[in-house]
Amino acid sequence: MFQYAFVQRAFLASLLVGTSCSLIGVFVVLRGLAFIGAGISHAAFGGVALGFLLGWNPLLTAMAFCLATGGAMHATSQAGRIRMDAAIGIFYALTMALGILFVGLMRSYDARLYGYLFGNILAVTSSDLKIIALLTLLVAATVWVLFKEFQLLCFDPEMAEALGLPAGPLSFVMLILVSLTIVLSLDAVGVMLVFALIVTPASAAYQLTYNYRTLFALSVLFGNLSCLLGLVLSYVFDVPSGATIVMTATALFFACLIFSPKRRKVA
Repeated sequence: MFQYAFVQRAFLASLLVGTSCSLIGVFVVLRGLAFIGAGISHAAFGGVALGFLLGWNPLLTAMAFCLATGGAMHATSQAGRIRMDAAIGIFYALTMALGILFVGLMRSYDARLYGYLFGNILAVTSSDLKIIALLTLLVAATVWVLFKEFQLLCFDPEMAEALGLPAGPLSFVMLILVSLTIVLSLDAVGVMLVFALIVTPASAAYQLTYNYRTLFALSVLFGNLSCLLGLVLSYVFDVPSGATIVMTATALFFACLIFSPKRRKVA
């Protein structure tokens, strides 16, 4: 299967997507930001639809939409003194409504929109691969530079503020990383399934270790393994790639749950 250029591009894209989603997924799981990931992932739908409506690159418009939505959620929560989940719910509904509006304004239906909704990693182009690689590098570099700060913010936000760390800006940076990760995963699993690829590998890794650094290593391993196995199964059985990747990741999660030392300790 790897003799074909489109499979080679899909293979590289799966490695990049699996790595970035798994890295940022650890922070999402530890900080309980799962609902934020769901809200921003659906905001990407509005950006993709806007890109098709204007004839622009859907990945770039989705990135702008997700970054703006993440910033708006954070600003609304801070300025309005409301809970973050309420701000997420407001912009979740707004961006989905905008996406539906943009689709309704299109003069003709574009079949590529379906690929961005549900994922088709085998259709990744060379330009898409460059954007994915650039965003993955940006996410990994930011995690590397702010690793200790994010660690303290995840486990003890009050202590982080007491030590003088800018908890608010750091949380905003984390939202930006979630947004970028969602955008670079659109080709692989699509708007509807990208949230699962962020949460599931990190949750699987969390079942097997108490060590923070080992958690990152296992999360990246499970993320890449899910993407690669899902890609192969998708090619062999001629089924949608996004759904296959997510189902593979879910199977790995339940396998980890069964053999989890934490589960045995609780029992």
